[in-house]
Amino acid sequence: MDVQENIVNKVAQSGLMTLDPASFFPEGERVIYDIKDNLFMGLILKEKDFREFIKVHDWSQYAGKLVAVTCTADAIVPAWAYMLLASRLTPYAREVVFGNEEVLETVLFLKNIDAHNFEQYRDQRIVLKGCGDVDVPVSAYVELTKRLSPIAKSLMFGEPCSTVPIYKRKD
Repeated sequence: MDVQENIVNKVAQSGLMTLDPASFFPEGERVIYDIKDNLFMGLILKEKDFREFIKVHDWSQYAGKLVAVTCTADAIVPAWAYMLLASRLTPYAREVVFGNEEVLETVLFLKNIDAHNFEQYRDQRIVLKGCGDVDVPVSAYVELTKRLSPIAKSLMFGEPCSTVPIYKRKD
């Protein structure tokens, strides 16, 4: 007698919607502008020299790029110096932030999340995908949780076959 068992995909029948936070990954070349290269003896920012650099530097090389402005030297850099850099970068760069690479990634993810319409997730059981090829900052998971908790029926972290419960609405 030939007995054929039907394989049932319980994950597909569960009604879970998977949201991959990596889908909010902003494409584009990242550039770190370190003001330490403008410091005299690695310690002091000379206003006259810095203003001259600002005038003659080729800012077009940052066209379309995602730029983080920082200072990795142990120096006191006045706020106006970062403001001057931002004023020169803004016409060219797609984005300019103050901070390191991690801050840049956080800002970029949060902007993309902010622009997303989450209405499609209303009253749904959502799984925020937990692993993938893109390094998603924890801040993106926190922001997605903030956005989804008020509208979702439930929110889980991981993969549909193995989830960690995060939130469940009390009906």
